[in-house]
Amino acid sequence: MAHTTIFGVVLVNLLLQLQLVLANVPAVIVFGDSSVDTGNNNQIATVVKSNFEPYGRDYYSGKPTGRFSNGRVLTDFISEAFGIKLAMPAYLDPAHNMTDMATGVCFASEPSVIPLWKQLEYYKKYREELMDYLGQEKAETVLREALYIIGLGTNDFLENYYAVPGRSSEFSIEEYRNFLAGIARGFVEALYGLGARKISLGGLPPMGCLPLERTRNLFFGGGCIEEYNNVAKEFNVKIQGLVSKLNDQLSGIQLVFSDPYDILSQIIQNPELFGFTNAKESCCGTGYFEMGYLCDKNNPFTCRDANKYVFWDSFHPTERTSGLVADHAVKTDLAGFLVP
Repeated sequence: MAHTTIFGVVLVNLLLQLQLVLANVPAVIVFGDSSVDTGNNNQIATVVKSNFEPYGRDYYSGKPTGRFSNGRVLTDFISEAFGIKLAMPAYLDPAHNMTDMATGVCFASEPSVIPLWKQLEYYKKYREELMDYLGQEKAETVLREALYIIGLGTNDFLENYYAVPGRSSEFSIEEYRNFLAGIARGFVEALYGLGARKISLGGLPPMGCLPLERTRNLFFGGGCIEEYNNVAKEFNVKIQGLVSKLNDQLSGIQLVFSDPYDILSQIIQNPELFGFTNAKESCCGTGYFEMGYLCDKNNPFTCRDANKYVFWDSFHPTERTSGLVADHAVKTDLAGFLVP
């Protein structure tokens, strides 16, 4: 029995090494906010959590994972599309070890909980751990060929700019866009300095159409807040320009802009074409404002079939929506990273 166990461990490690050598993208490494968090917030003292039912009810285990979704999130689907794995492990989750994380890991969290600079610190620690696990040469190859996905902006605008009293009077929207673009530039340059070369910088969705924002607009009919959508589109134009500049300035980098705005707009405006019945309210609770602890298993209004809804809670998409957006991204913005 002992020999069989040892053989199994050796075989798993050999298969892992083979995958790392042969894969065009041997790992997916994720930074960002709650939309792509796969469980880091579970390990931190914060009220921003989703480690309880009904979150995760459509996940493989049927149990909550810390994802703000009924199942998987965008980056899980991207990892699957690249033939790596079906679900991204959260770096802070003690249930995962370096065997799990050698082919990809998620550092994402709510910006107020684990900001990007702190995620970068965790990544530096991860690099050291990966080198101990694979050896320096092989680890450097993996880190150079990995796909780095960076998502930013939605929480920064809706929570840190519009929701914080006085913030909008302290900064004009253009000044705040420039501020966030500067953070994005600095983060990409830091990753590049650490060896990253294949990087996807994500844009903003039509954030004025999130159920939470529609709820704030109920007095005016509950439509999308076009001011927020215009801010998103203008920010995306700025990030596109930044991507172009950095590709010219940083030798050997393959930086792409991944834009979720158009595909999500199509889904929201024509949900029936994509098999949805509701793009205005979310599945959880009344569909207007519930998120986090307000989205609990005892809420009698939570929908039975999340696949019919574009949004899971008032801020985050359902698993099915995430899968559609990921499929679009892989076929367009990320297509250049796939094996020919």
